[in-house]
Amino acid sequence: MSVTPKRVWITRAEPGAARTAARLRDMGFAPIVTPLLAIEHLTPPVPDLTSFAALAFTSINGVAAFAALTPRRDLPAFAVGDATAQAAHDAGFADVRSASGDLHALTRLIAGAIADAAVLVPQAETPAGDFTAALTAAGARNVSILSLTVYRAIETSAAAPSPIDAVLVHSPRAGHALAKRGHDALAHTVLACISPAAAAPLVALGLSPVIAESPDEASLLTILNTTLGKRDPAV
Repeated sequence: MSVTPKRVWITRAEPGAARTAARLRDMGFAPIVTPLLAIEHLTPPVPDLTSFAALAFTSINGVAAFAALTPRRDLPAFAVGDATAQAAHDAGFADVRSASGDLHALTRLIAGAIADAAVLVPQAETPAGDFTAALTAAGARNVSILSLTVYRAIETSAAAPSPIDAVLVHSPRAGHALAKRGHDALAHTVLACISPAAAAPLVALGLSPVIAESPDEASLLTILNTTLGKRDPAV
């Protein structure tokens, strides 16, 4: 007897949504790509890169947007996680170090490697966290930060697919957009979130999302697989 694959709503923006969909299909799920966010690359003037000791990337989107602005690939690059580090490698950066974690892991990595220098951070118009505060908390020694806004995430007007068994939430922005659907619309769905910050808007609604053990997609899909396997039927 055939088993109907669980339907999983992917809320993240393209091109990441397509990559996630491919991984879900390989796991035996039925991915539903309906992004709640769209990425718009911006074209700010790039500062003189000779003034910086390194770059710090907090997302794959930041890598792609910055790489489109300049051919320079010679600066060391610090990446928040392994997927972002791979994106930097693929974009042509040779010296890339991954924090394999979140913003705090990234700033700890930088604080341990750089002192008395400046770091350029290409990031979103609305960043997920305060980079400077995290760097200070990490004990950085006279490291100055210049943020360069290279992209923005825009909420879409996409309607929620139905029926669904689970939703993947890859970012705090997606969590806020999803929370606008309201408690009742999400109460009987597995809400799998990549981090506590992504889950926070849903927790504020009185929902109980499951949270990945580490802020990366591999952990997110692991917790999704585990939770759907144990999930009771919706009533």
